[in-house]
Amino acid sequence: MSTPLPPAAALRRIAFLLERAREATYRVSAYRTAAAVVDGLDDAELDRRIRTGTLKDLKGIGPKTATAIAQAHRGEVPEYLAGLEETYAGELPAAEDVAAFRAALRGDLHAHSDWSDGGSPIREMAEAALALGHEYLALTDHSPRLTVANGLSPARLEQQLDVVAALNEELGPFRILTGIECDINVDGSLDQTDELLGRLDVVVASVHSELRAPKAQMTERMLAAVADPHTDVLGHCTGRLVIGRRQRNGTQKPRPESQFDAEAVFSACVEFGTAVEINSRPERLDPPRRLLTLAVELGCEFAVDTDAHAPGQLDWQHNGCERAVECGVPVERVINTRTADDLLAWTRG
Repeated sequence: MSTPLPPAAALRRIAFLLERAREATYRVSAYRTAAAVVDGLDDAELDRRIRTGTLKDLKGIGPKTATAIAQAHRGEVPEYLAGLEETYAGELPAAEDVAAFRAALRGDLHAHSDWSDGGSPIREMAEAALALGHEYLALTDHSPRLTVANGLSPARLEQQLDVVAALNEELGPFRILTGIECDINVDGSLDQTDELLGRLDVVVASVHSELRAPKAQMTERMLAAVADPHTDVLGHCTGRLVIGRRQRNGTQKPRPESQFDAEAVFSACVEFGTAVEINSRPERLDPPRRLLTLAVELGCEFAVDTDAHAPGQLDWQHNGCERAVECGVPVERVINTRTADDLLAWTRG
């Protein structure tokens, strides 16, 4: 790697290389956790902690990650990262290629606020997106069926539309796109009224229940949702978790992929003009590489999204860009490289 990266980006690059090398999940997670911690520090605080040797006092940063952070902050390529790059040279996307892909993105089409299961108000999410250089952010809180995520009833969604309209008056030319992450019901229908879905800018349709259903049943369910004229993006298509969520008993098991006919579903995405999401959350990284490559070969369009539930997570698009470059996703087929007007012409077309 010829170009040094900022500390958080360097840590994410290390995590990506470790994941690619199929290292232990806890090692991958450690570097991604440290990157999130660094994201929360301003330059002055980072300077102070490096100078005083107190980086390791922060939860999530150990001796190895602290060393990498300090080296990257000095404008150097961390020694550990340089070794990984040398080991996997020629097998992985160049950092410069990933940065160029990321620079082409104008916004993010999957993000949550404290109206559902996010941790921050809509304004804070929008201001964080603006600070990252985004031109727009789609607000896609959950639909009513997902009660565990405080999904929005039709009445609450209508209220949210008014809030977004008022914020757009203040934040322009930045734009909050109205949206939803809509549960795909077992019969393939979408979990919201047709009238409200028709008023939204972006509809991300995702499966959140009965993830272990038989392959044929899951395929029919997804095909119905993809064909729905309201669906713009098929969210985290396999539902997998490569880093399991910690349970009350302390266990943390990954979740396997849902089984479906990927060729049939991705072909339907092409037919009906539904983009396949490249979900950038570290615990999802969905679709897996083999399926992302298949979607490219079949001619799908894509959305590189963060599925952010907090402002700092909006910077996770880098993860999706790495996988997109690695799997040969043409940047011109990524719908969030378009201006807001062009994107809305596509979603409403």
